[in-house]
Amino acid sequence: MPYIDTPLEKIRNIGIIAHIDAGKTTTTERILYYTGTTYKMGNVDDGNTVMDWMVQERERGITITSAVTTCFWKGHQINIIDTPGHVDFTAEVERSLRVLDGAVVIFSAVEGVEAQSEAVWRQATMHKVPRIIYINKMDRLGASFEDTLKSIDERLNVKIIPTQIPLGEEDEFVGVIDLIEGKAYVYTSETGEEFKETGVPEEYKDKFEKYREIMLENVADVDEDALELYLETGTIPKDVLKQAIRRATVSGVAFPVFVGSSFRNKGIQMLLDGICEYLPSPIDRGEIVATTKDGNVIKLQPDPSGPLAALVFKVMADPYSGILSFVRVYSGTLEKGSYVLNATTNEKQRVARLLRLHANKREDVDYLKAGDLGAIVGVKNAITGHTISDVSMPLVLEDIKFPEPVVSVAIEPKTRADQEKLSQALAKFAIEDPTFKIKYDEDTSETIISGMGELHLEIIVDRLFREYNIEARVGKPQVAYKEAISSSAKAEGKYIRQTGGHGQYGHVIIQVSPIETDKGVVFEDKTKGGIIPKDFIPAIEEGVKIASENGPLLGFPVYGVHVELIDGSYHPVDSSELAFKIAASKAFKDAVSMANPYLLEPIMSVEIIVPMTFLGEVINSVNARRGSVKGMIERGNTVIVHALIPLESMFGYTTVLRTLTQGRGSFSMVFHKYERVPAAVQEEILKKAKGEI
Repeated sequence: MPYIDTPLEKIRNIGIIAHIDAGKTTTTERILYYTGTTYKMGNVDDGNTVMDWMVQERERGITITSAVTTCFWKGHQINIIDTPGHVDFTAEVERSLRVLDGAVVIFSAVEGVEAQSEAVWRQATMHKVPRIIYINKMDRLGASFEDTLKSIDERLNVKIIPTQIPLGEEDEFVGVIDLIEGKAYVYTSETGEEFKETGVPEEYKDKFEKYREIMLENVADVDEDALELYLETGTIPKDVLKQAIRRATVSGVAFPVFVGSSFRNKGIQMLLDGICEYLPSPIDRGEIVATTKDGNVIKLQPDPSGPLAALVFKVMADPYSGILSFVRVYSGTLEKGSYVLNATTNEKQRVARLLRLHANKREDVDYLKAGDLGAIVGVKNAITGHTISDVSMPLVLEDIKFPEPVVSVAIEPKTRADQEKLSQALAKFAIEDPTFKIKYDEDTSETIISGMGELHLEIIVDRLFREYNIEARVGKPQVAYKEAISSSAKAEGKYIRQTGGHGQYGHVIIQVSPIETDKGVVFEDKTKGGIIPKDFIPAIEEGVKIASENGPLLGFPVYGVHVELIDGSYHPVDSSELAFKIAASKAFKDAVSMANPYLLEPIMSVEIIVPMTFLGEVINSVNARRGSVKGMIERGNTVIVHALIPLESMFGYTTVLRTLTQGRGSFSMVFHKYERVPAAVQEEILKKAKGEI
């Protein structure tokens, strides 16, 4: 495909986001087919999709990595990121939302709003990403347009603008009725390429009028121009209506609704029209904030001739091209062969190659300009969250924040010879995935890997074998606890060594006190009169941060501690940064040990879908796991139970639920927050760790 220089106002950078199994990848495959990007429809069940190209994705029928692709529709360039729906790969959604201008959120017409779709909706709201809603699977048994709208209203509490209603439901679903145009589109071919345009069928007139009125009222509610016309005439002209819907969507105050069945090839062309008509271009998304070398804040426009500012949102080790750094260019133009600055690390690099991406296929291009998504080949040490800028004008964009891992396992290679290969492979995965962490436990000589869930770590181990031919033994999954303190304490740290030449001298007194646990460790220098020279303060802070990585109870990171450096002393000859680092580390460990430390555990928001008959047993199983039921929604003869349950109690719950419900129950969970472990449970956890029980 030749490089097409699309005007900025015609570019759409969008994501497809949803709960697992709502049909994201199938929808993306249909978009690629109808836009002429592919010539054969891929299906998840057949394992031949373009976007799910990893072996692990095709085997499991799920998306694991966010794939990027480009297609064209009616003069618009649509850059799409297909994101995973599984909670374990939440980082892929987080990094994608950070660089997108808009998103299509897919809900299943059978299940409505589910736990993970609620979570990705919140993520999109946090990143202020405009969205359109696509209700998929209208052909499935149990599909209900009305119930899905109700679940969106109840669970998301947002203003929606229905622009279409389905023409039939379940096996009678044959097309869509457009509420703006007042037309019906009936699909006449299996592949969905042919459909006929008709008037609204007589039996749908009442439903059409009802939903058209809802659409007009909701648009008038959020747009003053539309409101004026609606109050004067009782209707809103088509062109004004479309402009008002676009304004409401771009500003994030309302969300247009589309319907279809991606698997049955119905409704995709209208969805594509909606993407082009209502989702924002880089120009609509407007200016972005960057920081200069001097710490000044400047606002950048999406202008190809402006100063270069591109954000690395993903890094991938490619066996053929080496390290690929996926970038979103916000301002300026990134050119092949040019020298650029990694403004985050202050390293000057040459851009060897630039690529436009199509899932796992690449196309070389000469430049990427403001508004483009692409990849740079050969830029070392550029990891997720780094900013690429002009050498003459260093600019730093806001970093990407990722959640902390919640599950850990010990891992070791089956043969000694593989030890180094294992370390190198894990290090590569850690560069690619910011939610994957590696730690070497000095006490047990074990390598501990941590991630967002059991599946996340299972995929890592599978990739070790497939991509690097390393077989590894893996321990049982463990909860990644955190440690915090419940009182204040003061401690002294000294490091004094006398040797033949210069000695070592560091002496600090620190005070620790509890703060909110989501704040990590906050350091403050309270010394006066130069009792410790300012040059040594950063080393003391570093010593504290290093010590905070291993808490006194079980060696988990310490959170929620305010550290004040209140006193100390130095030696004019023997004091060094190293001595103060060691002294601070010792003082922090002692102070935290005296400040009544306790464990924090991850609490999961769990959604259990279960036939009404088994509700009692399921509620008992939640209570038995230290969980609490927060609400229940009835849908037909099934119940959706929403509960908060500690992660520690959720290992192996799939088997338990299958047994309780004769294989008919299912559940999904997302991380909710960290909470203090009850004293009796903490005692048990500590005894287990010491081998006493």
